[in-house]
Amino acid sequence: MPLAVLGLGSNIAREHHLRQALAALETLAAPQPLAISPVVESAPVGFDDARHFYNLVVAFETPLSPQALEAECKTIERANGRPSGPAKLVARTLDIDLLLWGDAVGRFGDVNLPREDILHYAFVLHPLSLLFPDHCHPTNGRSFADLWATFDAAAQPHERVAADWLGG
Repeated sequence: MPLAVLGLGSNIAREHHLRQALAALETLAAPQPLAISPVVESAPVGFDDARHFYNLVVAFETPLSPQALEAECKTIERANGRPSGPAKLVARTLDIDLLLWGDAVGRFGDVNLPREDILHYAFVLHPLSLLFPDHCHPTNGRSFADLWATFDAAAQPHERVAADWLGG
């Protein structure tokens, strides 16, 4: 089964919504547990809001197609109060993005894989590099640890945060 890698973020009731998302994703991953990265905190990118985001990366093997997994993620987002619609750069209760689905490359319905955010945002690449340092990006072949080592992290300040609220 392919390994699905998802990026999660929240800047409204962050701990609550991320715990809810992890519980819902755990049911998709069962019987195997989720692999969960450390949590990072960062300011919103692309819009002004005083509330910082918590972001993390999770992974699990799945028989679901990218399209079916994306639909499940949107259902989880809506169940946590995220309105559906075109607004992207706004505060949100929950954001779940499919980053990788095995080594898949291409467009799968509305999903482009691998997700370009991996190479553009510290809050995606850093947790990914902590969870899977030796895994390689499907299109450029570089390890996530190497990609992180050469990323301009100073341009996107963020920090790891204690996440005892994850309960694990």
